[in-house]
Amino acid sequence: MFRRALFLFAFTGTTLILPAGFAANPELVDIAKVDPTIVIDLRYATEHNVTGHALYPRGTRALVLPNVAQQLAGAQRYLKQFNYRLKIWDAYRPRKAQELLWKYAAKDQYVANPEKGFGSMHSYGVSVDATLVDDWSQDASMPTKFDEFTPQAMMGYIGRDPVVKQHLTLLQLAMSHNNFYGLRVEWWHFTTADWKKYVPYWEDPTMSQAGKPAAPKS
Repeated sequence: MFRRALFLFAFTGTTLILPAGFAANPELVDIAKVDPTIVIDLRYATEHNVTGHALYPRGTRALVLPNVAQQLAGAQRYLKQFNYRLKIWDAYRPRKAQELLWKYAAKDQYVANPEKGFGSMHSYGVSVDATLVDDWSQDASMPTKFDEFTPQAMMGYIGRDPVVKQHLTLLQLAMSHNNFYGLRVEWWHFTTADWKKYVPYWEDPTMSQAGKPAAPKS
């Protein structure tokens, strides 16, 4: 049950109220507690995102389902062989935050409309936004910055920088070897391959009768 205390945020005429507990699913776990070596930098707890506003309370933890946390720990072990580590830009995202993200950055190809289908995979604790840092916690060069919704953000790198390609390939290998798959239009977005165990996809009328995965969005 949520605690009674509420966080209140107001900007540009919009008020966002989030429960102090923040997690709608009590089964969600803190990534940092499962593997403290994973770097956490939640961009929606800052102004450094596509909306230009903080959507999460200060001090928000990076939460995911327990099996997803274990998959991330596996990806971290993989990366350490090459002297790199994961940095998490986003994890569980409450529906209220998704509504604001949709309002302020309504890019249908990239951001999931919370009123359509099952919304964002982030709201179920099955997806993360991730990048790489080296052993000195310096950001690895990647195709784009976070939330840069351009053709350059495609998971299939179209640039010519061999170092960027190497970094992106390493990240993708680490995640795929640990049961994640990527999102075509966002190189940083990864979803557990087991997402259908936790997401009510059958409630989405756009899903085929065969139950093939829909193209998830942020």
